[in-house]
Amino acid sequence: MRTMIKYLRQELKMSQKELGDKVGVTRQTINALENGRYNPSLFLAYEITQVFNKMLFKADRSKYFVMEEIFIFDDDYY
Repeated sequence: MRTMIKYLRQELKMSQKELGDKVGVTRQTINALENGRYNPSLFLAYEITQVFNKMLFKADRSKYFVMEEIFIFDDDYY
């Protein structure tokens, strides 16, 4: 699985630890997600998506990401 986590996190000038603290996981988990070594639970993917939406778009819900835009499954994943 590929993700947009690293790109979005860097856009917000946020460290891996800061993102991890916001969603209740360790810096190591965020690192593993960014490098494709860990697939998140549905709940964790939702929480990460919510953090990015709130920080990037605030009240403009017309621009909100959906999980599939942040967590990208490769065609050969299945």
